[in-house]
Amino acid sequence: MQLIDTQTKNNVLDSMISILDKRRGDILEANKKDLDAFSRDDQALYDRLVVNDAKIDGMIKAISEVKNQEDPVNKEISSLTLDSGLEVNNRTAPFGTIMIIYESRPDVTIEAAVLAFKANNKILLKGGKEAYHSNVILVDCWHQALRENDLKKEWITMLQMNREQTQEFLRNPDEQLDLIVPRGGERLIQFVKEHAKCAVLVSGRGNNFLYVHKDADWKKTLEVIVNAKTDKISGCNALDKVLVDKNIPNYEEKLQELKKVLTASEVKVIVDEEVKKTLDDCEVILDKNVWMEEFLALKIAIGAVDTLDDAIEMINRYSGGHSSAILTEDKEIAKKFMEHIDSAAVYHNASTRFTDGGQMGVGAELAISTDKLHHRGPLGLKQLVTNKYYVFGDGHVRV
Repeated sequence: MQLIDTQTKNNVLDSMISILDKRRGDILEANKKDLDAFSRDDQALYDRLVVNDAKIDGMIKAISEVKNQEDPVNKEISSLTLDSGLEVNNRTAPFGTIMIIYESRPDVTIEAAVLAFKANNKILLKGGKEAYHSNVILVDCWHQALRENDLKKEWITMLQMNREQTQEFLRNPDEQLDLIVPRGGERLIQFVKEHAKCAVLVSGRGNNFLYVHKDADWKKTLEVIVNAKTDKISGCNALDKVLVDKNIPNYEEKLQELKKVLTASEVKVIVDEEVKKTLDDCEVILDKNVWMEEFLALKIAIGAVDTLDDAIEMINRYSGGHSSAILTEDKEIAKKFMEHIDSAAVYHNASTRFTDGGQMGVGAELAISTDKLHHRGPLGLKQLVTNKYYVFGDGHVRV
């Protein structure tokens, strides 16, 4: 693969910033075609599809942030001189070709490509049909930026395939494919994992839990739950499940207040059989599989637990492994929770909505990985490289 020097890559990003700003009208017009053709039955998907001036500003900001970050390619990880005299250097290297499969969000067409490109990877973009017109114009902007800097448009390619064609491509790609990142719901992720022949980095599924310990500050608890649930229901870092310790003081009164606050925010509350004893007008959860669902809606499930260990066990069994939080004033309890919960991000007295590259100091992100290899959490620029060993000898032979 061609290695592009840092200045040329940054020049492409400068061009892209200017092009996006100048072509706002074209972008908004294309997005309107997608919105007009979309049924609003799925409000979360519709929200992700919308592009407005603020979204375009966000795209430009993401490109600018990546441009200003250090080039992650060919950075030394370690260097050793062995007793034999061999010099062994471990350095970062591009993956090669990364395929992103995503639903709705046209801004991924910018944010995914800018990260992959700055890390010297080719990128294949397979967006959903609902964002077709938006993605076409955004990829055309990329091609214009590449042309202006004497680079081939093949660095960023939009794949236009139906489900059957995508399945065949995953099984038998007609070009080098080194990594696939599916961004979307459980069905999309399972589809990719079932058919892909190369490495798949799973991202995007939420189903996040929050545990209210008996020593929680109740004012903080209410504020955090409302923010985590209602700030952005379409986010994979939104809250879906709350577990309340039955030993919390004034347990029944606090459940009733929690329900009142959530209902005031138009959140539908469903409950387990124990909580139903207190919140008797709420729908009861009869199917345990509900605890595994990512709602992506103004809906929340509340359950009761007896102990910290019960909360940990339930979260590790049912959550998506994305983000989990504990509300407590006991730092030792928080430490145990955070060490034993198997999630990409764990929180003490904070909203799960912070699981985001920009909010966590990573900058623009490709996705939130819930895999453990090769990285878990926000996939930023530094995470879009692999490594390579450079070994220098002087006629060395192994004996």
